[in-house]
Amino acid sequence: MNMGAVKLHGHWSSPFNYRIIWALKLKGIPFEYIEEDLYNKSPSLLQYNPVYKKIPILVHDGKPICESSIILEYIEETWPQNPLLPADPYERVMARFWLKFANEQGSAPWIMFSSSGEKQEKAKKQSLEMLKTLEEMALGDNKFFGGEKIGMVDIVFGKFAHWLGVLEEGGGEKLLEADKFPRLHAWVQNFKEVPTIKENLPDRDALLKKFNSIREGILASP
Repeated sequence: MNMGAVKLHGHWSSPFNYRIIWALKLKGIPFEYIEEDLYNKSPSLLQYNPVYKKIPILVHDGKPICESSIILEYIEETWPQNPLLPADPYERVMARFWLKFANEQGSAPWIMFSSSGEKQEKAKKQSLEMLKTLEEMALGDNKFFGGEKIGMVDIVFGKFAHWLGVLEEGGGEKLLEADKFPRLHAWVQNFKEVPTIKENLPDRDALLKKFNSIREGILASP
């Protein structure tokens, strides 16, 4: 096992931050968590991520790694126990395909619920197409995206299990309806019942309050 102090700089409301928390905990890696104020960024944050100046940042043995998808790859390669990617080469490459899909398509619901007019309609269409693709092509009849065991694809899509419901409530419109997306709806329940996930989710009411505040600010701006 690769030793050395592990620190995670994050923010309580970020789904990208929770990706890293879940991965570290699923692998049993002890770490120190440092909460960042994104409106008053610490010298450490600016030092460790001078390019993008954002969280999450994993610091392992004094070396910073930035961007959640890259951090997940680093965690998987550095601590091979309790693997989050399949051992089979084909299954592994298919997991990478859906990870890429998540990074390219996953922001559509946020855009939908924080915009208006034509931009909102376009994002809604993209969101529904994305969910349909996941329902019909990615999940199949599996409990999780990789089969019967939680893995990296589940972790990356984890924001749809908790944060999407907050967006829906704040925006006043339902996307992930059980009758339209029964497999995804079942996956949400399965995902949130995994003890590591269940014990490590941000407070829903606090998330809703934060989202509503941000949304109002965006919609009020010219």
